[in-house]
Amino acid sequence: MSKDFYEILGVSSDASEDEIKQAFREKAREYHPDVSDDPDAEEKFKKIQQAKEVLTDEEKRQIYDQVGHERFQQAQKHGGFDQGAGGAGAGRGGAGARQDPFDGFGGVEDIFDQFFGGGGRGGSNRGRDLRTELTIDLEQAYHGTEKEVTIRRPEQCDVCDGAGHPPDADVRTCPECNGRGQVRQVQRTPLGQVQQTRQCPRCDGRGEIYDENCSNCGGDGTVRNRATLTVEVPEGIRDGQTLRMEGEGAAGEQGAGSGDLLIDVSIRDHEDFERDGDDLHYQQAISFPQAVFGDTIQISTFDGDVELEIPSGTQSGETLRLRNKGMPRLRGRGSGDLFVTVQVVTPGSLNEEQREALKDYAEAGGEEVEVEQGFFDRIRNSL
Repeated sequence: MSKDFYEILGVSSDASEDEIKQAFREKAREYHPDVSDDPDAEEKFKKIQQAKEVLTDEEKRQIYDQVGHERFQQAQKHGGFDQGAGGAGAGRGGAGARQDPFDGFGGVEDIFDQFFGGGGRGGSNRGRDLRTELTIDLEQAYHGTEKEVTIRRPEQCDVCDGAGHPPDADVRTCPECNGRGQVRQVQRTPLGQVQQTRQCPRCDGRGEIYDENCSNCGGDGTVRNRATLTVEVPEGIRDGQTLRMEGEGAAGEQGAGSGDLLIDVSIRDHEDFERDGDDLHYQQAISFPQAVFGDTIQISTFDGDVELEIPSGTQSGETLRLRNKGMPRLRGRGSGDLFVTVQVVTPGSLNEEQREALKDYAEAGGEEVEVEQGFFDRIRNSL
């Protein structure tokens, strides 16, 4: 099995928590040691459990995405997520207590700072990703569409252009880092003393400080604004899928790159069509003579009317297929099929000529019935 947690569960890197849990349940049914014949089932099941544990924990998943699989596993191996492993009742240094290898550090974020030079959540000034929802009709999913979404997001301050200070503010060299924008620290780690270079906390890595902050953003360089964006929805998109608009998330600090906007798409139910993957299902009424003798009828689709051949002797409830008349598949890989289930409609009233004709039909088949005494109910019940 792949070492990457997302590949282990068979989900994308932007999968939702519900998608991850569903994938875990499916994999668990496949590899549970009590039911699987796979000789490596126990080991694979452990990896599945570990992947689910990390990817459904918001903090762990954020760090995992930031530092990558190998570095994350290295930190876990050294007890990075096992604070107080001796149990709530076992004090450090007491009998039987397990010594925490990260004792003296400030938590998970500091652990990754020590190992990977600020690679944790605070190590990048890139803006965070934002998420919103969009609901469309089935026909819009069929053809593809453009929709507008409105979000509130941090954007670069247009007063100071993201600098965080007025253009005429007095500037001086940061006394903390002497203008380098970075400071060096020596700290104890489980691997010995490590000298680390970090972004200067006083000047945020600029090497300069100013005597006045921007009055509009307070020195952050960003303000929270409402933004209306046009989303291109591809044809064939499925309910629950997520679109990504790169660079349309929150603005980064001090002019750094923006995050992405994730758009979760929901599709409304249609009054006539039912979707099953890339296939569509449709109910069509036909008359008794059409079912008996066969006919060519018109079926309304999202691309206009198409012809459907009704074979003679078609039974009520029978399903006919129109190939490639379903939903288009994403990325232009053909279309699904349209399945038409026919229902034979029994007439509610007949003229005298029709009644006599059906009476003759019944007698020709050996049935002696009075038409007015429920013959049509008998036909209806026999279909």
